Amino acid sequence: MDAHPSAEAASPNGSGIFVAPGGKAIMLADDIRRALTRIAHEIIERNKGTRNLALVGMRTRGIPLARRLASQLDDLEHVEVPVGELDITLYRDDLGSRALQPLVGATRLPVDVSGKVIVLVDDVIFTGRSTRAALDALVDFGRPRAIQLAVLVDRGHRELPIRPDYVGKNVPTARSEVVAVSLHETDGRDEVVIHAARPAEVRRG
Repeated sequence: MDAHPSAEAASPNGSGIFVAPGGKAIMLADDIRRALTRIAHEIIERNKGTRNLALVGMRTRGIPLARRLASQLDDLEHVEVPVGELDITLYRDDLGSRALQPLVGATRLPVDVSGKVIVLVDDVIFTGRSTRAALDALVDFGRPRAIQLAVLVDRGHRELPIRPDYVGKNVPTARSEVVAVSLHETDGRDEVVIHAARPAEVRRG
């Protein structure tokens, strides 16, 4: 998960790349849809179907992405895959360094994770620390048979030995940049924008 500044409406620059004031859009609605369709096919192929599978979205934008993937899996396999919601706030390793009281969201897991194949879903993977926190949070609820990771964007700069199993788009970035994912469910539009960021805006994710 990454910092998520507001991205203004994108406009074409004449080269096929859409540029927003202060940022560059690297994925638009059709790109996101195609990426999720491909990930859904890869999940089915890797797991030989959807039996014993559950999706768990990481707050905030991992949740609508997980729901979209579940809808794709239903369309392909005609099976309703359960979707959970995971809040990792209290598991972050930078919790004690935050000046403000953290806002903790709800964790909702519709099934017992023990013995299940869990696909964690997030919008952006950066350092890997948010994923590590999610793994810690998840195993507090049981012992899954396997945990896989699906992300819309992999921007590199890992600080932990964590690699996603399913990636919508690999995007080389500078550490100082912010990858802002906007989704219709949370932001009213679908796009991924890279912003140049002031140092204070860069967060570990």
